[in-house]
Amino acid sequence: MEFKNLLTSPLAADTNTEVVVSEVTLPPNIELPKHWHPGEEFAYIIKGSLTLWIEGLGEKNFNKGDACVVPLKKVHSVRTSTEGVTILAFRVHEKGLEERYLVDQNS
Repeated sequence: MEFKNLLTSPLAADTNTEVVVSEVTLPPNIELPKHWHPGEEFAYIIKGSLTLWIEGLGEKNFNKGDACVVPLKKVHSVRTSTEGVTILAFRVHEKGLEERYLVDQNS
């Protein structure tokens, strides 16, 4: 699993808000722990496919060339298939906050 931040930059219209652009590579047959982001997340599938689960919205499959959105502070998870996936992710959130927060699986 590889998370590589390519760019972090404040937005000109609101310097308290930043955009983080990342390349995310996930190996075959894994599921990320449930988590949420303190802002919106936009993703473009560069290679492979994934299943995105969003709390209250269910699951949806995405393939190479598809784009998807994870709404503000929505708990979600990603599952890969036998081919794995590479994603270009854009997150927009308040500057200085953690990029992701894991959900306690025991609560």
